[in-house]
Amino acid sequence: MYLKRLKFTNFKNYSEAELQLSPRINCFIGQNGAGKTNVLDAIYYLSFCKSYFNPIDSQNIRHKEEFFAIHGDYVRQQNAIDKVHCLLKRNQNKQFKLNEKKYNRLADHIGLIPLVMISPYDRDLINNGSEVRRKYIDGVVSQFDKKYLNDILDYNKVLLQRNTLLKHFAERRYFDEAALDIWNVKLAKLGHEVVAKRKAFVDEFIPIFQEYFKLISGGNETVELNYRSALCNSKMEDLLKENLAKDRVVRYTSVGAHKDDLDFLIDGFPIKKYGSQGQQKSYVIAIRLAQFEFMRKIKSYKPILLLDDVFDKLDMQRVKQLIRLVSEENFGQVFITDTQRERVERLFDATNLDHSLFEVVKGTVKEIGNGRI
Repeated sequence: MYLKRLKFTNFKNYSEAELQLSPRINCFIGQNGAGKTNVLDAIYYLSFCKSYFNPIDSQNIRHKEEFFAIHGDYVRQQNAIDKVHCLLKRNQNKQFKLNEKKYNRLADHIGLIPLVMISPYDRDLINNGSEVRRKYIDGVVSQFDKKYLNDILDYNKVLLQRNTLLKHFAERRYFDEAALDIWNVKLAKLGHEVVAKRKAFVDEFIPIFQEYFKLISGGNETVELNYRSALCNSKMEDLLKENLAKDRVVRYTSVGAHKDDLDFLIDGFPIKKYGSQGQQKSYVIAIRLAQFEFMRKIKSYKPILLLDDVFDKLDMQRVKQLIRLVSEENFGQVFITDTQRERVERLFDATNLDHSLFEVVKGTVKEIGNGRI
């Protein structure tokens, strides 16, 4: 599957743009702030029904406009075309359509167009709190496992109900254990199912990640991922009972799948503290490429890959290695942004890859060259 045509209107700093795209490599060149990343975000919207960068949909509407629209034509096997359409009007619900049929639930679209985004914000996986890493796992697994997506949504709903009840008890200074047990049973069942899927994913994911890090870095360091969950060694029903007194004091559920985390290690030490900027960037790029490979095997076709400003803080050897990797047959359509036209042209002049080069200037984008096979 690949994106053949992209059109968007009133999206971020663009009034309108329409692009015919290469099925392999598409490079967007321009200064910082010109709108390169916004093109990638429009593509991301068509896969995930939301922005990669800004969760508030209305803030993605161009200033002083009343709506934004994004359209994409995707070529599937046997050259069939899927038309995906996203429309958001101010103060109205977002509309998403596939081949002119409107979705009742946006969640039903997730996983249809698998996509992996690599951006400078991926450093948040290392530097931010555990919620970011849990969302990463959930986002990956949800793309190929609809039951998991529904379990996560249900788990969060039950968790909210239990937390609301705990707060209600504290405010009214009484306690009804039977009422709480109803939510305990549901939360425990969903929690164990979620953790089992997360652990199975991480166990299978680790060797793929380690191999990609080795390819990018030259094999000079060893890396590990450790999944931490209290539910791996204890029943959630027992944990909820053991922590009931604490939960009543703090007025929220202090244990469960919503507290899980991933440890990121390099040579046995936390990469957050001991990794250089280049090592940290190589680490998260390897995580994303491993995500791509994992999804490719599950889906039996190639996800779309978005590389936003990934060359910054990588030495030229690692840049060349990364380009070599995404040029291989395992990868399909790739989108790249960069500020240096000369660097991109030099990299692709040495290959026979089908590619298109676009220039982005202050919210306008036009094709300025290609290497079509």
